[in-house]
Amino acid sequence: MRQTIRPAGRLSGLITLPGDKSISHRFAMIASLAEGASKITNYSTGADCHSTLDCVRALGLEVEEQGTTVTVKGRGLDGWRQPAGDLDAGNSGSTIRMMAGLLAAQPFKSRIFGDESLSRRPMGRIIKPLESMGARIEARDGMYPPLLVHGNRLHSIDYTLPVPSAQVKTCVLFAGLFADGTTIVRETIRSRDHTEIALREFGADLKVVKRVITIEGRPKLTGREVVVPSDLSSAAFFLVAGLLVPGSHLVIRNVGLNPTRSALLDFLLSIGGAVKVLKIESVNGELIGDIEVRHSRVRGGTIDRELTAAIIDEIPVLAVLGAASEEGIVICDAQELRIKETDRIATVADNFRRMGIEVEVTPDGMRVPGKQKFRAAAFDSFGDHRIAMAFAVAALAGDSESTIDNAEAASVSFPEFWNILRQIA
Repeated sequence: MRQTIRPAGRLSGLITLPGDKSISHRFAMIASLAEGASKITNYSTGADCHSTLDCVRALGLEVEEQGTTVTVKGRGLDGWRQPAGDLDAGNSGSTIRMMAGLLAAQPFKSRIFGDESLSRRPMGRIIKPLESMGARIEARDGMYPPLLVHGNRLHSIDYTLPVPSAQVKTCVLFAGLFADGTTIVRETIRSRDHTEIALREFGADLKVVKRVITIEGRPKLTGREVVVPSDLSSAAFFLVAGLLVPGSHLVIRNVGLNPTRSALLDFLLSIGGAVKVLKIESVNGELIGDIEVRHSRVRGGTIDRELTAAIIDEIPVLAVLGAASEEGIVICDAQELRIKETDRIATVADNFRRMGIEVEVTPDGMRVPGKQKFRAAAFDSFGDHRIAMAFAVAALAGDSESTIDNAEAASVSFPEFWNILRQIA
């Protein structure tokens, strides 16, 4: 599908975004292990999160959907049944990596696979700790999906994450639910903590001291009603669009403001962005609030180290903002971008060059000078949802009409994106 984007005179409106993808995945998986029904309100509309629901159904659980309200009828830790066929994770790295930790503890063998893009994403980071807990996992070339998971009785481990990854942390903690004793996960750099919050909400015995997380095996999880906040990663595209397009004023409602995710807002404020949180409250352990953004000139800056880990998914659209900033942007320590749905360092650079934007690519990031002119271009998402949306934002500041090929990729996380973009432009 090709989308045509015209330059915007200004952006304005009050918008509500879909439920947070990361939290939706976790609520659905944990609910499937709880005793009794769980009602999840504002579940993500993205295709990735529905891949998780499809896997839960295939494992014998009853799942009901009414719009964005999902009810999962759990049967406890031992309630999963051997699937009749392979589990399909679609394009979702979150589904395959996190669910692998749960499959590893089942009393049956299962096979989980994904689409062409997911089949290129390495799984060694989850295979290593799971095998050290007693699981046996076969992978293509020892590394790539599909994964054949031979369920086994697991034992607890004390594991230090070699790189910051909320997915790997979650995989080990999920496996720890079934392990004998206490499983410990240590982080050198803090990653998003939605899993820790969600597990406690459902009744797990989990503690966090600084960057050390401990979870006791075999807890009794209880079904409950939970609400998913709107996705801050989805809001990022509209925050940058509001800063970028002169005269813009947007309010984004009920956005998740978890401190391990809100580094995005801290960064935008630090470079001079006119961004304000209008209200804030706590719902199911997660902070939620409304965010106002107005057009403003931003200085630009550097994204590196812990900040890179905290806002890794937002880097493509922040690179776009950097090209328009006063001083440009430098992105370091972002090797993780090389193994996302695409090599996002390469695909951002490719689209920048199409629009005449100067960019210097490095092994772990890029340097983008500021004060650059945005020219219209024929962009390509390369099948990556975040690339599609980042360059839709860039196109709003172009000098004439732009196009984006393979624009349907946005539906992986944000099917409503194109409609909302048209509403505010």
